[in-house]
Amino acid sequence: MKDIIFYFFGNAVIFYTAALVLCYIIMSIASFVSTTYNRTIYIEKHDLEALNSSPFTPGVSIVSPAYNEELNIVDNVNSFLMQNYPKFEVIIVNDGSKDQTLEKLIENFQLMEVPYRYNELIHAAPFKRLFRSTNPKYHRLTVVDKVNGGTKADAINAGINVARYPWFVNTDVDCILPVNAIYRCINVVLRHRNVTAISAAMTMSNGCTVKDGQIQHRRCSWSPLPMFQTLEYMRSFFLGKMAWSTINALPNVSGGFGFLNTKAVIEAGGYDGSSFAEDMEMLLSLLRYTHDNDKPYRVIQIPYTACWTEGPSTLKILYRQRKRWASGLVQCLRQHSDLIGKPRYGLTGMITLPYMVLFELLAPIIEFSGFLFTIYLAFIGAVNWQTAIVIFASIYLFSFSVNMVVMVIDWICGSTFDRKREYIKCVVAAILEPIVYHPIIVYCSIRGYLFMLMGKELKWGEMTRRRHQGAQATDGETASGEKGEQAEQTQEQTQTTQPSSEA
Repeated sequence: MKDIIFYFFGNAVIFYTAALVLCYIIMSIASFVSTTYNRTIYIEKHDLEALNSSPFTPGVSIVSPAYNEELNIVDNVNSFLMQNYPKFEVIIVNDGSKDQTLEKLIENFQLMEVPYRYNELIHAAPFKRLFRSTNPKYHRLTVVDKVNGGTKADAINAGINVARYPWFVNTDVDCILPVNAIYRCINVVLRHRNVTAISAAMTMSNGCTVKDGQIQHRRCSWSPLPMFQTLEYMRSFFLGKMAWSTINALPNVSGGFGFLNTKAVIEAGGYDGSSFAEDMEMLLSLLRYTHDNDKPYRVIQIPYTACWTEGPSTLKILYRQRKRWASGLVQCLRQHSDLIGKPRYGLTGMITLPYMVLFELLAPIIEFSGFLFTIYLAFIGAVNWQTAIVIFASIYLFSFSVNMVVMVIDWICGSTFDRKREYIKCVVAAILEPIVYHPIIVYCSIRGYLFMLMGKELKWGEMTRRRHQGAQATDGETASGEKGEQAEQTQEQTQTTQPSSEA
């Protein structure tokens, strides 16, 4: 009986691995074709002139929750206000901050409480008051003060309730948006019909030089965790999401930067205030609402980096973030399990969601089980080490090849970095990821699953922020070298925040 179990398990793992490899090959081809086509689509000069002068230019609301963000809040708001777009507003939702977040906003942007009839189109924790600036320079800024709702989703709902425009950007206050981020998304809206939402690429701001709210030098950090995450995000957006976009089956629009139709989100019921995977949950709610009501549904991934976000730089913060992501994935798939395998919900229901169950939800469990199984076989002396080494080497080389393809795609799309040698760090990350970083992510995922099975309450916890300094780095660097770059550019302080949901 034991031999039958071992035989079945071994063959199941081989079949599973082969299926995953085939999926990656297909996604690589689809992503390469899609990015090659989309990189030729750019905003023409006459498009810019028309958008700047036309009374029909679509308005966009940038909605960003803030909880205990006193360290960076002023710089981040200034960054949002720098968008090179004629018709937009910035809505900061102070989600019951316990520090000086609101006071700093009031002081630096000359805010004053104004009478406002709050219309709760979608449910959120109680609204308290609304602020606008007395300085015409900040006429685009609105600050909503509300009771803390416990999740980012709840704060986004409050921001949507006061949004004036038909489109909104869901982002985090630790994010830096390029000045043309809105233009890039509106360009897609103008070129395609029936767009429901748009996803753009994101990457790490760790290691970059920031000045006046904008990225001055696009660098990849030498710090191990941000370096691994840079490659991971590159693979997620330029490989996975670009491939899913080709068949209109994106699984989520990132909570770090998502461009969504305001009316559609409101009609779908808004973000689930109890969700810890609000980006995926919202898109699945939109999928359900539009297909059940025979409304158009199209979600597009664009191959442009529209957001730079601060990634966890310590194992403690990474563990907390990835455990929450894993718990949120279980929560979301369980809530929308009736969409899985249903032709009514298009290719998302028929292909994407089954893929996520098989190759994202179950992958950490299968990998961890395989690891324990291998240890047991080694203990009883039943391992053919020659065969095992060949299998491991084959998987390792395939993983490295996929990462190299991703870097090529990133280069085709205009490059995340402003120097070619930054890709050396990504190559280092690709070499070490399978044996250093990936086991950590598997462990965090398993812990997240156990967390959900035990019925424990999810919390956002603490986030360590690093405040970027306006260092004037040049190609010559400093005497301390590039590895000292991040230490010189950032000043670490700890504060209790709601960590962003980037990926």
